[in-house]
Amino acid sequence: MTTVIFACVHNAGRSQMAAAFFNALADPARARARSAGTQPGARVHPEVVAVMREAGFDLEPAVPRLLTPELAADAAWLVTMGCGESCPVVPGARRDDWPVADPRGRPLDAVRAIRDEIRARVSAFVAREGFGLRPRAGVGGEPQRSGRTAP
Repeated sequence: MTTVIFACVHNAGRSQMAAAFFNALADPARARARSAGTQPGARVHPEVVAVMREAGFDLEPAVPRLLTPELAADAAWLVTMGCGESCPVVPGARRDDWPVADPRGRPLDAVRAIRDEIRARVSAFVAREGFGLRPRAGVGGEPQRSGRTAP
């Protein structure tokens, strides 16, 4: 099982969206995602909750959390998301940085564009690293997706 951590400053927008998309797209037997921040906010930004709800995800109950050594202990990947100078380092983890705009306080159309960019980046990452759901032969030769739907 591979653990991927998505990190941004407040863990209240970009990293929450990325983890939600990753966990929907990746095979849970192969990989899972967590999200965290270097300076966690009090809650997920309301505009992020709204646009993710449109995509079928409920981030209302999500609580921003601090990226600690304990949280990152088994991480194989750290994907930072526009945290600039405050980007964390996780020893032993492979690293990628996605310069994605902060959705905080932006109009919903701008947050939707950020959401869609994150979904595309996560989808490409899952495919590139081989974390996707593996098709199984179904009725008529159609692949089965084990009852999960991807966004």
